Amino acid sequence: MKRIGVLTSGGDAPGMNAAIRSVVRSGNISGFEILGVRRGLQGLIEGDFYLLDSRSVANIIQCGGTMLKTSRCDEFHTSQGLEKAKEQLEKNRIDALIIIGGDGSFRGAIDLSRIWKGQIIGIPGTIDNDLFGTDETIGFDTAINTALYAVDKIRDTADAHGRFFLIEVMGRLSGYIALHTGLAGGAEEVFIPEFEIDIDRLCHELCESRKKGKKSSIILIAEGYQYANTHEIAKKLEEKCGNPYRVVVLGHLLRGGPPTAKDRILGSKLGNYAITVLNQTEDSCVVGCVNQKLICTSLEDAINTKKTINNKEYELLHKLI
Repeated sequence: MKRIGVLTSGGDAPGMNAAIRSVVRSGNISGFEILGVRRGLQGLIEGDFYLLDSRSVANIIQCGGTMLKTSRCDEFHTSQGLEKAKEQLEKNRIDALIIIGGDGSFRGAIDLSRIWKGQIIGIPGTIDNDLFGTDETIGFDTAINTALYAVDKIRDTADAHGRFFLIEVMGRLSGYIALHTGLAGGAEEVFIPEFEIDIDRLCHELCESRKKGKKSSIILIAEGYQYANTHEIAKKLEEKCGNPYRVVVLGHLLRGGPPTAKDRILGSKLGNYAITVLNQTEDSCVVGCVNQKLICTSLEDAINTKKTINNKEYELLHKLI
């Protein structure tokens, strides 16, 4: 019987519980013993393991966050921390480790694979949708729907007061949340890390829109936009356009809440596929879904290959302004 450890690491993402549930139940069917690791990589170092069965994961698929809890763990990124993790895995006779997380979690997985002989399977769980090897990551769909819900509400008050609103969303290295929310919410512009925006050009377009009778505007900004922060952009727009602006930072609001059906299904598919891979090969990899097909990508390719923004979607947003 294989003993499989499963943990969630880094930022939480809606749909992680669906993936955990799928790993446990699919693993049990395959005859595996599943050990949950509490508090992510920190719990791995400390050996905070406990046995999971199908009843342990009942009634969690609809919940946001992660039943296993998560944490940031600087110690894991040291040689001493990695050695502690290796010792705990060997002490608990773990044959394979499933890590549900994002870029930082998989970088840690690569470091661990250099000193531990067990198999590691990554399941992409991050609202940023910035991992190569899958069309969407677990949590992304819920995050953009949460952001869109907020945008729709803010548009009401923007219209009532005739104001421009700048709405900041998560996306430290990727503009996917801002772009998709902006496209679905009819934003006038999106500021994302992948492109620099000409403020003078934007001000001219906003002023022209005002002359034509447009009284309010919504602008989406990814937190990782490196050319200026949201409040600096708001100040520049007010100086150049002479119109009042308000800033709304959605922040961690995007991480919480019940996952959408899409994220529950994606988490369930990827959790089951992780167990399928464990049955078929001893190679480490990241599982994903591309063009409706479940695939494996090496840990190195998943984090070292940049996932690019869809330029056609970016162009479409500007065409529809």
